[in-house]
Amino acid sequence: MSAKPAVTVTAKKPTRAAAKRKPEPAVATSESIDDQIQAFLAAGGKIQSIPTGTSGQTYGGPRGRTAVKSAAKPAAKTASKA
Repeated sequence: MSAKPAVTVTAKKPTRAAAKRKPEPAVATSESIDDQIQAFLAAGGKIQSIPTGTSGQTYGGPRGRTAVKSAAKPAAKTASKA
């Protein structure tokens, strides 16, 4: 009888990441919202009344780039004909 060489099996690396579980859907009922409001008020919180049409958005320049002020350019030299 001839002896067969031992076969070693190596595990392959996964080709992609394992799938993540989807988070539970956010379900808020009017009762749970009322309970949260009551807990907030009981803890000393205050509710502000914001007039209709008021926005919390602040308007300004673009956020992606910062404005760079260039140094004042020296006055251009002109050749004078005399």
